[in-house]
Amino acid sequence: MAAPNIETIVSLSKRRGFVFPASDIYGGLGSSWDYGPLGVELANNIKRSWWRWAVYERDDIEGLDSAIIQNRLVWKYSGHEDTFSDPLVDCRDCKTRLREDKLDRNEEGKPVCSNCGSTNLTESRPFNLMFRTTVGAASSDDDPTALAYLRPETAQGIFTNFKNVLDTSRRKLPFGIAQIGKAFRNEVTPGNFIFRTREFEQMEIEYFCRPDDAPEVHQEWLDGFHEWIRSLGISDSNIKDYEQTKEELAHYSQRTVDILYRFFPERVDEAKQWDELMGIANRTDYDLRVHSKKPEDAEGKRINPDSTEDLSYFDPQTNERFYPYIIEPSTGVNRTLLAVLMDAYEERTNDKGEVRVILKLQPELAPIKVAVLPLAKNKPEIVEMARKIKKDLQPSMRSVYDDTGGIGKLYARQDEIGTPFCVTVDHESLEDNAVTVRNRDTWEQERIQADQLRAYLEGRLSA
Repeated sequence: MAAPNIETIVSLSKRRGFVFPASDIYGGLGSSWDYGPLGVELANNIKRSWWRWAVYERDDIEGLDSAIIQNRLVWKYSGHEDTFSDPLVDCRDCKTRLREDKLDRNEEGKPVCSNCGSTNLTESRPFNLMFRTTVGAASSDDDPTALAYLRPETAQGIFTNFKNVLDTSRRKLPFGIAQIGKAFRNEVTPGNFIFRTREFEQMEIEYFCRPDDAPEVHQEWLDGFHEWIRSLGISDSNIKDYEQTKEELAHYSQRTVDILYRFFPERVDEAKQWDELMGIANRTDYDLRVHSKKPEDAEGKRINPDSTEDLSYFDPQTNERFYPYIIEPSTGVNRTLLAVLMDAYEERTNDKGEVRVILKLQPELAPIKVAVLPLAKNKPEIVEMARKIKKDLQPSMRSVYDDTGGIGKLYARQDEIGTPFCVTVDHESLEDNAVTVRNRDTWEQERIQADQLRAYLEGRLSA
């Protein structure tokens, strides 16, 4: 089973230290969240899994970390200044601001306020999603030369660095550039926990290829990401593809497929249970063209008179120069983490009739791999042995020592945070130098010699 709704994960996250409301002691800030001790470990493990799969296990991807604040011209020529907006409406009755394209409609086709049900809404108007800031110690809010933006996506930093990476790495097509980093969007209606936030982290690849190869490459990345998502422990039954229609496609996209996750299983309408986990787009050659100094419009004028570089590619085999097509798989750390938590959630009744929560996280993703528990914290010999075992395990796997409750409560706590194995040191351990290893998923226990424990756990964690 998976979590019945996001609220179940919200409760678990705050109770166990995955995610907290940001600046909570001051009343918080709408749709702003802090990742706690377990949340930051889970997020880091997801990013490591993605980077290893996307970069280390391939031989055609380079890494990059571009700046959050870029020259304003980046966003002018990318089109973000003019087109990166959502349709905004105001409800005249309850004064709520809403995103018009996400509202339900009545029988007459009019949008309905999601807060009060009114149709008395203002006309839709574009609302630019980029956060504005100013650059320079002497800058002022009304100085246009000081205007800058927090990046709304990580992709543009990859496009503007295309020639730098190409020249320094001496790559040939096809190849890609991967990046993990923060992005910022002033969303009209953020919400649903960490599903939609104004500050989020992206994992993006821009894969450059010949135009004729783009359709096949696009499909290969789509198929590949289904495999990666499956490796996170997410069930195929909670994943499906959505092919964007021509009307939905971004102006630069030839084809975009969204991979959807069942984030809202509690909704009666099955179609509304799904929302985007990630998208994979064929962006054509739009991005490298608009950031290049040479392309001209129909009147023979340069499209970009401010760029100092041409971002075309010269193929030495065919003696052709062209602008590569770009396939972009883009996913968010936040949404991936939420999907992982929801899919790993399970409830089980023990032999006492008590309902226990188990997070069946993949061992690779689990924030803590092993918990070492002394059966009697008031017996120094047991405590000493348990602490030594924890210290011996720690270099090769994230381990914790816990003696803050009875053994039953300790097991339940570790099940709830997804720890794959618990190691219990008891009175017999002092005599036979063996410990009890408990499996999170099966609750089965096995007696293992202490000097064989590390090898045993490494084998089970990597299986």
